[in-house]
Amino acid sequence: MSTAARLASLLAHASEALRSAYEEVPWADGPLGEPATWPDTLVDSLSVVLGTRFPASLCWGPDLVLLYNESYAAMIGAAHPGSLGRPYADTFSSAWDEVGPLVRHAAEGRGSTWSEDALVLLQRAGYVEQCWFTFSCSPVRGADGGVAGVLVVASETTATVLARRRSQALARLDRDLGDVRDERALLRRVVGDLRAHAGEDLVEVGVADGRAPDIGLTIDPGQHAGDDRGPRARIDLPVQHPSAAPRHLVVRLNPHLRFDDEYRTFVASVATTVARALDVVVVRDSQQRLSEALQRSLLTQPHVEPEVDVAVRYEPAALESAVGGDWYDAFSLPDGAVAVVVGDVAGHDQHAAAVMGQLRNLVRGVAYAGDAWLPSQVLGDVDRAMEGLGVPALATAVVGVLEEQGPDGYLLHWCNAGHPPPVLRRVDGSVEVLDEPADVLLGVDGTPRRRDHRAVLAPGDLVLLYTDGLVERRDRGIDEGVTWLAEAVAAGAHEPPDALCTRLLGLVDGHEDDVVLLAVRPRPV
Repeated sequence: MSTAARLASLLAHASEALRSAYEEVPWADGPLGEPATWPDTLVDSLSVVLGTRFPASLCWGPDLVLLYNESYAAMIGAAHPGSLGRPYADTFSSAWDEVGPLVRHAAEGRGSTWSEDALVLLQRAGYVEQCWFTFSCSPVRGADGGVAGVLVVASETTATVLARRRSQALARLDRDLGDVRDERALLRRVVGDLRAHAGEDLVEVGVADGRAPDIGLTIDPGQHAGDDRGPRARIDLPVQHPSAAPRHLVVRLNPHLRFDDEYRTFVASVATTVARALDVVVVRDSQQRLSEALQRSLLTQPHVEPEVDVAVRYEPAALESAVGGDWYDAFSLPDGAVAVVVGDVAGHDQHAAAVMGQLRNLVRGVAYAGDAWLPSQVLGDVDRAMEGLGVPALATAVVGVLEEQGPDGYLLHWCNAGHPPPVLRRVDGSVEVLDEPADVLLGVDGTPRRRDHRAVLAPGDLVLLYTDGLVERRDRGIDEGVTWLAEAVAAGAHEPPDALCTRLLGLVDGHEDDVVLLAVRPRPV
């Protein structure tokens, strides 16, 4: 059979383009020779290749000359038809390091090979492209029983591999940004996370101030010739909150990946994920500032007799997105005594801050205008008022009353409703924890039994009231924290109330809960 007739028979069901490609190959000048001389084993194997719709190729002879079908031609793109009839290693030199050993394994009679989602570098569109394939290499035996060629059946999985990888990167980014509560920290996390988990798609990552130069994903113009780092692209972060500053994502794309719609969609999804996290942070910050402003507006400055020094501090939690219900109060009573109060409503939100305002006013009103003059009576009346007025809250509190006792100082009465114990620093520098048993919290029982405790304060003695945010940590209980506090108070033996409060706050920088401090001291003689 003539060359033309044999080719016509083999390619009877192929497209005109593929028939033309085979007919134009100078077979006589190559290792296989004229098709009229091809052995039957080669013809039969090529018939199988041309008859399947899977991308399939045949590597024949010692030189592994490449023959293939239409699906394979479509898969290799611009490398067709130049690859037809040429040794595989010459045609796909960029892929030979990955594919060559597997083809050789079959060609040397060592059995078939199988690779799943294998990375292969192909130059099929004018650049070296990262592609993924699942393929098998099977030996084809000649008439003498030896291996005459290798059948390679392949399926490209690039789209599946990239979709999976990008989906995982987006899920990881969304998860990693969920617990960030500071805008600057979030932007640092974005860059670090994308570099770590999306670096194969976004080889460089940054966030820039202001809007991108155009709508959608845009490529920076003017890339220098010979710069093979990939094009740099920009896209707006589509934040929704009106207080959010405009920013855009700046990335450098992988020069070895096809810049198609899926790639664009991935970058846009990254921008949307970052923008959503920024919106959450901005909302949290707005709520924090609003709640803190509300809380501070309710915490007025002390109004006490000039013979008594009082210092107060309120610091919101460093890590929470909303302030809680911690409060202080200090005021003179009609008979000249001084009332001091520190309390803590359960919860960390605007509701807790609002309830705090109610309780603070109840304590102030009962203590100032009621018949109660002992702290236990004040807290007992507050219990009844909470029950009768339907105030749905639990709170701890310490109420103290300082009564002047002449030149010897003051008598301190106090009652503790489930609150951390006051700390007393004597004028000689010694420190006591006033840890008499505490009563039940406010809001538990409308008519609990509450007890008063007493201590005599000499001029210059100082009493510190505080909330649990000062002493409690995840790795340290309240008892251990109170011990630490007593030592810290003792370290400043003669500090006035204001200096003591400032120093203590500096020691708990980054506290996890709101902190209230109230230090009261009859002035030293």
